[in-house]
Amino acid sequence: MPVVTMKELLEAGVHFGHQSKRWNPKMARYIYSARNGIHVIDLHKAIPLIERAAEFIKSISGAGSVLFVGTKKQAMEATQEEATRCGMFYVNQRWMGGTLTNFKTLKKNIARLNEIEKWKEDGTCEKLPKKEVILLDREHRKLVRGLGGIRQMVALPSAIFIVDTIKEQTALKEARRMKIPIVAIVDTNTDPDEVDFPMPGNDDAIRSIKLMTSIIADAVLAGREQAKPIEEREEQIAAPLEVEEAEALTQEEQLEEKILSTIIIPKEEEEDKRVGL
Repeated sequence: MPVVTMKELLEAGVHFGHQSKRWNPKMARYIYSARNGIHVIDLHKAIPLIERAAEFIKSISGAGSVLFVGTKKQAMEATQEEATRCGMFYVNQRWMGGTLTNFKTLKKNIARLNEIEKWKEDGTCEKLPKKEVILLDREHRKLVRGLGGIRQMVALPSAIFIVDTIKEQTALKEARRMKIPIVAIVDTNTDPDEVDFPMPGNDDAIRSIKLMTSIIADAVLAGREQAKPIEEREEQIAAPLEVEEAEALTQEEQLEEKILSTIIIPKEEEEDKRVGL
């Protein structure tokens, strides 16, 4: 079954690029033509690349994690929804510098976020001066914007998915520096050579972003589904002892019932006979 069809891509407007005067020559190999001053992406070349990217995500998601990044207005909702649907991490409001390259500091920021929220829950904030509470609220909002979708991330991701590589230049550079594989939507104004697994397509239209992000989320779910049988086999290997114990208990219960029936029933019958006499 194909990852995506030509009809789905056309309906979502994935083939629409930027104005022909705003383009990156390196994208020429993925451009079909220009119509009314707008570049049109060649979907016949895009589909194999999209399938390649999805296959890669599928292969690593069984044991690894994927970080979804899309902070532009059109991508915020889709990034959060699809990442949450497949149980992965996301950044959809603000990329905090050093998220990947300075992971130790990131952990400290997450601890600080948890600390502030704990103070709010146990009533500590109510005992503080009003000015200090305002500063804490401001700090909390800033941390939530940057860490809301990655606060459970305890290690660097196995791959990163980026919606707009120009908008997310900091995230792109950090991933390249940490040698984390990059999957990204590349529009006609971007450099595809910066990405390990480019997905040529429109990175501005909401429907296009939603479709491309859902393809990655589906690949994550498929990868996890493939990894399930291995885990089930491991559980089955550990289970025989428990099964044998349960069977032994069942046999003992059956034997006990059989013995009790042979002892109790005759007594009841004898008592019945005595009453009759």
